[in-house]
Amino acid sequence: MEQTTDKVAALLDAAQVLDGLGAGYALIGGVAVGIHTGIPRATLDTDLAVISTLLRPAIIEAMQRAGFRIIGEFEHSINFRHPNGEPVQLAVDASFDAMIARAETMTVTGRAIRIIRKDDLIAMKRRAAADPRRPKSKALRDQADLELLLGDVPDPDEGW
Repeated sequence: MEQTTDKVAALLDAAQVLDGLGAGYALIGGVAVGIHTGIPRATLDTDLAVISTLLRPAIIEAMQRAGFRIIGEFEHSINFRHPNGEPVQLAVDASFDAMIARAETMTVTGRAIRIIRKDDLIAMKRRAAADPRRPKSKALRDQADLELLLGDVPDPDEGW
């Protein structure tokens, strides 16, 4: 099966843009869950939280200069598509600012990337799973992510 998108390339390119802006950011969402648990997790996009004090027009302009195409702008996020087709969502909300400040640095293919701390990711997933406005399928995915983060890691050698 041919892979048409590359989350790592999208992550590295988005991080490079944000670093170029001097923007605080942190990897969040399903990719962060996979990194913290060591269990790859299917996810539709690559999610990054961006410090809320950064002006949206500056983010959009810099991302577009790097080849990202804007596909939607919402109250708390800006959605892009990487040139390879990978969706990238930038969450821009003051509720992430303290978590971004506490983020850890990890290395991905030789490049430093900021990632939300595990305890902050757990708090985010708890809040999202409990939100009554959240679609049920997303709330269930958040609950499953929470269980993984709390240590319920599947054993590939176990039976039914």
